[in-house]
Parts: sequence; structure tokens; C-alpha cells
Amino acid sequence: MRAHLYLRASTNHQDATRAEALLKSFAAEKGLEIVGQYVENASGTKLDRPELTRMLGAAQNGDVVVVESVDRLSRLSQEDWTKLKRQIEDQCLRLVVVDLPTSHEVISDGITGSILRVINSMLIDLMATMARLDQEKRVERIAQGLAKKRANEPDWKPSGRKVDVELHSKVKGYLAKGGLTKDEIAKLCGCGVATVYRIAKS
Repeated sequence: MRAHLYLRASTNHQDATRAEALLKSFAAEKGLEIVGQYVENASGTKLDRPELTRMLGAAQNGDVVVVESVDRLSRLSQEDWTKLKRQIEDQCLRLVVVDLPTSHEVISDGITGSILRVINSMLIDLMATMARLDQEKRVERIAQGLAKKRANEPDWKPSGRKVDVELHSKVKGYLAKGGLTKDEIAKLCGCGVATVYRIAKS
């Protein structure tokens, strides 16, 4: 059975490939043929993600999509999660979450697999909701912290995220040379494909 591995981290400072070995080992254990691997640094709150879109475009009916955990796939709003889930279902893809054992059974066919797919769908919905609420709480805590900081220090201003000059230089060097895809450049530079696109635009 064909499998697509999807790995995501929220920021460029996090390693999106951290779970790569785990997903590959899982696929081998389950006898899955890895036909695609999609790695990106992008917020899980956004439905429009380059690698997620590329994966869904490449996947065929009956293929398996493997993720480490539900929050690697989604921290989406209820509306966007419903859209993503519907697209997965419309394409007859089988979503397997490594840290959700019941989802492993959707790899098999037959009545057991069918029944567990229904149960699994409900569990994944619940976990997607929990991931979204966790994100909302995190944003709320950050906002409260900033508000407190400003109240205590009226002249304080956030410094903002510093640009990784070395990474930008490395990516731009490969872009200037040409001959490499953005996927290849991302792997060579140890960053997400989305980062390469952003640097290219800049």
C-alpha cells in the first residue's frame, strides 16, 4: 500500500524532520511503500500550506497519509479542519496517526477496518479540536504576557524575530547557481521548502 509521510514544524527554528526516522520505521513495520515525503515549516493554523497542498495533489485514492500526531497535521479552525477532512475523505485517503493506535487499523481492509475507521474519525476530530484549543490558549497566554510587559514597561517594544543571515545567504547561493529544485535546496540547507520560497521572494 502506498504511503505519504507528512512532517511539519511551526517555525524555521524548529526541526520539521525530527520525526522522519519514526515515520519511516512505522511505514516499514506496517509494510507500506513510501511514495512521497513532505516536510515544511508552517503554522498548523493555516490550511494553505505548500507541502500539504502538494501531498494532497499527489495522493491517489486508497493511499495512506502518515503523520506523527494530529497537531502536526492540524491546528486549524473548525471550518478549515472540516474542509481538510472532507478533502481527505473525498480522495478516499487513509489518515494514520502514529501516536493514535486505533488509526493504524485503517491500513487493513474488511469489516474491522471499516468499523475502526468510524471510531478513528471521531477520535481524530476530538484530537484536532484539542490541538486547536491548545493553540488558542497559547496565543492567549502570549497576549496576556505582552500586555503585562507593556503595562509594567510603557516604553518597551518587542524586538521581533531576527533574520537567520547565514541561512538566507546559503539559500540565495543555491538559488543563484540554479540547477536545483526548491525541495533539494531545502534539504541541503536543513530548512523547510516554505522557507526557501520566502527567501526566493525576498
